[in-house]
Amino acid sequence: MADFVFIRKSRNILSSVLHVILNILLAVGSIYITIVTGSPIIGLTLVLLSKWRMFAVRPRYWMLNLKSNLVDLIVGFSFVLITYCSGTTIAIVHAVLAVLYSLWLVVLKPRSDDISTDIQSVCAIFFGTTALCLMAANADSIFFVLGEFVIGYAAARHVLVQGDGENYGILLVSSGLVAAEIAWLSHSWLIVYSFAETGIIIPQLSIILSITAFIFGYSYKSLSRNNGKINWGEIGMPIIFSVLLILLMVIWFSQPIFNV
Repeated sequence: MADFVFIRKSRNILSSVLHVILNILLAVGSIYITIVTGSPIIGLTLVLLSKWRMFAVRPRYWMLNLKSNLVDLIVGFSFVLITYCSGTTIAIVHAVLAVLYSLWLVVLKPRSDDISTDIQSVCAIFFGTTALCLMAANADSIFFVLGEFVIGYAAARHVLVQGDGENYGILLVSSGLVAAEIAWLSHSWLIVYSFAETGIIIPQLSIILSITAFIFGYSYKSLSRNNGKINWGEIGMPIIFSVLLILLMVIWFSQPIFNV
């Protein structure tokens, strides 16, 4: 019996190590194959193939699985698209993206506690919006707005839908619409913060939407804890700090030199 338990534990450890190695290979491979080919197609395909379990069920469950995996897909696609937009000359930004994607797959994605879920949601908004800004900056605003709606919807669903049976439909659609509205207002004046020596580019919109998501998420959880009553002592300071931070960026860090 003791030998059986030892063998089973050894297999579990081996499976865990193999899982980590495969995730790291996915992260590094999808990033660097995009650099080598100069195209995001293979990288995006690798990310999609890694989610094969979504379709290993009856077709009627595909849409539900797609919704449940939207955040992970958004993050994975975003890393590949940001890599594509960063050029084919290897730079610091590519190493940063490979490390961050590896940490997402190995450390953050497997966790399901409340704090980790919130961070996962914000990551989807930040990286998804960054990729969208880089890819759709010169496209028609409809693509930008629709893309941001999907990102906002997915991020809100990831946090709110925890299997308690409550219907969050209106709140999810509202979250998507808020993100889309902010994106529409920002589309004609996209500001990016560029760190030329590293190749890292961070759109201002990504930061603003991430902060906005934090405000709404924090406020919603406070309302839930207090039976729908507003506790200003609990949410007042985070909201004030977040609003001041957004105003600071919009007023003092929106010079045309950063405009794309």
